[in-house]
Amino acid sequence: MPLCLSMMEVVTIRGSTFSIVYRYCPPPSYLKSKKWSIAFITLKLSRNFGHQNALLAGLEYAAHKCDCAISIDCDLQQDENMFDEFIRKYQAGSDIVLGIRNDRHTDSLFKKQSANVFYDFMALMGTKVVKNHADYRLLSAKALQLLGAYKESNLFLRGVIMDMGLKIDRVYFDVKPRSMGESKYTLAKMCAFALNGITSFSVAPLRLVSVIGFVFFIAALLFLCYVLYVKFWTHDAIFGWASTAILLCFFSGIQLLSLGIIGEYIGKIYTESKRRPRYIIEDIKVYEGDSME
Repeated sequence: MPLCLSMMEVVTIRGSTFSIVYRYCPPPSYLKSKKWSIAFITLKLSRNFGHQNALLAGLEYAAHKCDCAISIDCDLQQDENMFDEFIRKYQAGSDIVLGIRNDRHTDSLFKKQSANVFYDFMALMGTKVVKNHADYRLLSAKALQLLGAYKESNLFLRGVIMDMGLKIDRVYFDVKPRSMGESKYTLAKMCAFALNGITSFSVAPLRLVSVIGFVFFIAALLFLCYVLYVKFWTHDAIFGWASTAILLCFFSGIQLLSLGIIGEYIGKIYTESKRRPRYIIEDIKVYEGDSME
């Protein structure tokens, strides 16, 4: 059965964000020609809405125009020669096919370690993500339609994909060395991405705050018993400010940390309640390419 395949990538050029869609469609069955039509489509967003929302714009644009769609990074490091394997997995019945890198030999030592910490911490917080999988994946038309049902503004596509419950398969590939330029994904962006993923798909930090609060409440009761014992049954009571100041700073720090975590969740609720568009497409341009056999 012939497939209509879309591929998309996200690129930022001079401050403007584009979601680029490539569409390969077979000819109708009643035509004698066996040439596929090729279209090169750019979706220019009105501003930089972030990588995840730009990728979502391309996926939603392709949702009703293809049988399946493949997203791939534009840095040319992910192996495009694995497309055939993606298609085979899709034709075998998988709605989602994840591209997973075999290793991280092209990364620096710092990036390797930070990536491992990221995946381990996400797993500890209860967020379902696949290790060494980024945004190189195939989504069937069914998965694309379901993706449109997720309306949250704080989008974390890796978590959304795993939350769908559709049949998932995997394709393993080797990462190619970067041919030009440097990665714009800084440590700050990686931390923000991890924080968004955790707070979007896990309430573990809130539960952690509750556990910490309970533990320190018990500790405070024990310390109170000790203070009363020293006060009334011994003569070792010393009036000093050091221990008081240390305890005050310690418990104050715990309280501020807890308030920060709670505030992060409240901020997300505030963002979601405004129901602002996740992206705005300023312009769409379609370039019809040459046909191919």
